[in-house]
Amino acid sequence: MARTEIYGIRHHGPGSARSLRRALEEFRPDVVLIEGPPEADAIVELAADPDMKPPVALLAYTTDTAAKAASADAGDRRHRAAFWPLAEFSPEWQAIRHAVGNGVPVRFCDLPAACQLADRPESTDGPPGADGQAGEGDPPASQAAAEEPAAHDGAAGSGGGEAELIRLDPLGWLAQAAGYDDAERWWEDVVEHRGEGPSPFPAIAEAMDVLRREAEERSARGEQVVSEAYARRERRREAYMRRTLRRTLKEGYQRVAVVCGAWHVPALRADVPASRDEQVLRGLPKEKVAVTWVPWTHGRLAQWSGYGAGVRSPGWYHHLFTSPDRPVERWLTEAARLLRAEDLHVSSAHVIEAVRLAEALAVLRGRPLAGLEEVTEATRAVLCEGAEEPLALIQRRMVVGERLGAVPARTPMVPLQQDLRAAQRRLRLKPSALVKEQDLDLRKPLDLERSRLLHRLRLLQVPWGRPQSAAGRSKGTFRESWTLQWQPEFDVALIEAGAWGTTVRGAADARARALAAEATALAELTSLVEQCLLADLGEAPAAVMRALADLAATDQDVAHLMAALPPLVRALRYGDVRGTPTGPLQEVVDGLVVRICVGLPPAARGLDDDAARELLERIDAVHEAVCLLASPADGRAPAGRPAAKEHLDRWQDTLAALVDRPGLHGLLEGRLTRLLHDAGRLADVADRMARAVSVGQEPARAAAWIEGFLSGGGLILVHDEALLRLVDGWLAGLPADSFTDVLPLLRRTFGRYAAPERRAIGERARRLGDPAAGRPAAEDLDPARALPAVRTVAQILGRPA
Repeated sequence: MARTEIYGIRHHGPGSARSLRRALEEFRPDVVLIEGPPEADAIVELAADPDMKPPVALLAYTTDTAAKAASADAGDRRHRAAFWPLAEFSPEWQAIRHAVGNGVPVRFCDLPAACQLADRPESTDGPPGADGQAGEGDPPASQAAAEEPAAHDGAAGSGGGEAELIRLDPLGWLAQAAGYDDAERWWEDVVEHRGEGPSPFPAIAEAMDVLRREAEERSARGEQVVSEAYARRERRREAYMRRTLRRTLKEGYQRVAVVCGAWHVPALRADVPASRDEQVLRGLPKEKVAVTWVPWTHGRLAQWSGYGAGVRSPGWYHHLFTSPDRPVERWLTEAARLLRAEDLHVSSAHVIEAVRLAEALAVLRGRPLAGLEEVTEATRAVLCEGAEEPLALIQRRMVVGERLGAVPARTPMVPLQQDLRAAQRRLRLKPSALVKEQDLDLRKPLDLERSRLLHRLRLLQVPWGRPQSAAGRSKGTFRESWTLQWQPEFDVALIEAGAWGTTVRGAADARARALAAEATALAELTSLVEQCLLADLGEAPAAVMRALADLAATDQDVAHLMAALPPLVRALRYGDVRGTPTGPLQEVVDGLVVRICVGLPPAARGLDDDAARELLERIDAVHEAVCLLASPADGRAPAGRPAAKEHLDRWQDTLAALVDRPGLHGLLEGRLTRLLHDAGRLADVADRMARAVSVGQEPARAAAWIEGFLSGGGLILVHDEALLRLVDGWLAGLPADSFTDVLPLLRRTFGRYAAPERRAIGERARRLGDPAAGRPAAEDLDPARALPAVRTVAQILGRPA
């Protein structure tokens, strides 16, 4: 006679996983049914592959997702895929491993992904997918909202109050009945921390049966009602599970094990006519879908990631599952090892004392085993000596963790995924869930190819690497610094990007050409030009250049032209380093520089404070770009680049003519004076500053002039005593009310300087009234000995020795 055992589990519960594995070994089923998409039956055998390492996830996506990617926006695409994550401590994963390890068939029995994705509502009763991306766990998140509410934000501590639906928080109600105010802690005490003993599944099934009857009675009285869409979705899921179970029994299997969320156990045991289930399932919408395995991370299992069936502490749960013997001692030992690696003093005595404290807290609180709360308090008090920073490190590295799973090479993938995997192996860029800093030297062929790959992926909206900001990297174009971190949803992005091509380079090229055709603003195209050159694409740069030239020729707004120039100049410099042809780009840059120089004087006329500040930022960016254009990457003199030198001369001539124009805003006049002074084009800077801060000038304008002049750095006041005296005298002579008015401007100016720079200015100002504090007498220098140092400094500064 056929026998069926239904095991109600909690998703991602180490105690459930351990109890389930023991129960399956005792029951010895000849088929295992698991809650999940039936489309995954064809690839479940990959779980037996040695290269399959959890955490992993089943990814289901509609096969027309990629085809629609070119025309659909992100909001339309986010509902086209869903994940079913599995960690090593997930009961479903242990059921799969038991079955494939013993040659037992595995079948998934939940509503097909083809139906769930086709019938996905715009909003669900469960939490949304992580990052608004491809519905991480949704619809699985919507089912988890009903099955595992204790894993949701706010639910764990709710205790199942009257305002909560039983259907949405069954564990909260059970915890309240047991006298707990924290559903998560109750579940850990009765299931996760239990050792050897009777199977918990009969008791769980009985509890869920009582809760479902109570929920139905309250719903009948109108006290607690879920939405009709939610209720319909759950009826369909449970009807499909019963249908799958009936068909399995008809095939002659005698020992059937069913692994599902605990809430569904009473529904699967209920004697529901097959005809009623068929009526519920009649007319289900369907989509064409494909299913594959993708790597997952512990971070994406955590509650804060937005995954509906998430857990607070995946790293802790992984530890509980893999270290059933003395878990507290082993955990605190590993925490001590982590802190020592960060050069923090933690001794064996610290560990022993922390273990004692955690166990004492567990006894005082009536817990069978010290839980994460007790271990965390012991860690804070003993190992971290009350400091929060080391505790935060343990929280990030151990409690949550960033373990990244892996899937076998024979896992079904779209061509774009396969091409990326091959490139990762060829370039020795291994994906990691941990944040990794990668410095690239573009003179090395391997690093150059790595840079191109990362830039191509960014064009495809797969930001595996994020380039560090210009403020944090070298000005030289031979080096790039990246921050790398692989996210599971990148696989969905790759599937969507498959519409553009079968290789990373080809897909990036096609998407760049499409973006160029759609661009309507000059800034969009200039940024795209830079991306194309950095990514070393095929036909895209020419198409983008044509679109850029056409749009630049018709755009008359000098602000647009000034915003467009810096990225184009950077693209030229990168083209030099990377060997990328930039002839057409040079022509566009030449035309922009001339038009900016002609259009800047009229644009600087009659500006208020906000407009002047905005124009100042653009002037600084253009000035840096023109200087960069005239300074080759190899540091030698710009011989062979006469156009670049002419552009620099033309730009400086424009600034020189503009700085003497009456009515120029003080902020701009001060900044232009500083730029021309640094370029050696002004010999009367002290006189200009004296006039700017004279008694006849408004204090606000004088302050703006000083702010503009000093915005390029304050060391000039350290080295030029005459300028420092002028600023000091002007400040000392301001009336009290005027000083109060200009103080915010001055604080903003000096607040931008580094502390050593401010200190040097202050010390120099303090010695202004001391006649003995002048410059030290010149010492005798040995030119022969000083020459090597002078050459080195000149090389660092990119100037001829």
